[in-house]
Amino acid sequence: MDASHADHSLSAAVGALRRGDGIVSVVARVSGEDRPRVSVDPDARHYSASVMKLPILVAARRLAERGVLDLDRPVRVHDDFESRSPGHRFTMDQEEDSDPATWAALGSDVPLGDLVHRMVTMSGNLATNVVLDEVGTDEVAAVLADAGCSERTAIVRGIEDYPARDAGIDNLITADDMARLVVALADGRLAGPEATAECERTLQAQEYRNGIPAGLPDGLVIGNKTGWISSVNHDVALVRAPGMPPVGLAVLVSAPGTEEEREAGIARVAAAAWAEVVG
Repeated sequence: MDASHADHSLSAAVGALRRGDGIVSVVARVSGEDRPRVSVDPDARHYSASVMKLPILVAARRLAERGVLDLDRPVRVHDDFESRSPGHRFTMDQEEDSDPATWAALGSDVPLGDLVHRMVTMSGNLATNVVLDEVGTDEVAAVLADAGCSERTAIVRGIEDYPARDAGIDNLITADDMARLVVALADGRLAGPEATAECERTLQAQEYRNGIPAGLPDGLVIGNKTGWISSVNHDVALVRAPGMPPVGLAVLVSAPGTEEEREAGIARVAAAAWAEVVG
């Protein structure tokens, strides 16, 4: 596919996914290159949804690498948490979670590493908040800073922390920052070789593959992290292709339509973006 046709295809796919006044951000970054190969509304801020779990994964793995966290240590699974809004607490809702196994362990002890895995592969919300209690938002912020993310991206509270949200404390991301994050991971700039490999293995074990992975050709190694709530679907992937440096691809969608329509749209955008990356 020639470059002009690829660009037209990407514009058409993005336009269809926007459905009018929606916001669609697409960035593809290749390791070793300063400028992105694909950039559509790269700095627009989106609510993170479960993409927040990606830097938490890196934070947990590198703290374990440093000996600060023991991922084999059992931790108590609980659903009541301190809010980032001072003086408040909140309780999570099982109906909002896609990971029943962690809820089945409520009140018991589970190895921290198991929760880290479920946080990503099953997009477990309860697992995420238990892990975030152990990791801390300061280490998550350090991961983002080490990846070269801008101040437009901030992961500052747990999931369902509505008192914090109501106080204006929210998790926000940009497509460019998420592409930078996964390229920095692949480059070994966020953690050592073993922790980096563990992060990639976890992302490659992702259960939710209807977005970016569905749009890319066979023969690629893809690790991804999705996120979705009402009117929001995101996917961020680290792609390894034969004969190419690692590629970070982020597609963030805050737009009307059904979840299934947005997922299918992300796959079409990913296909068009990949054509530009390789074309």
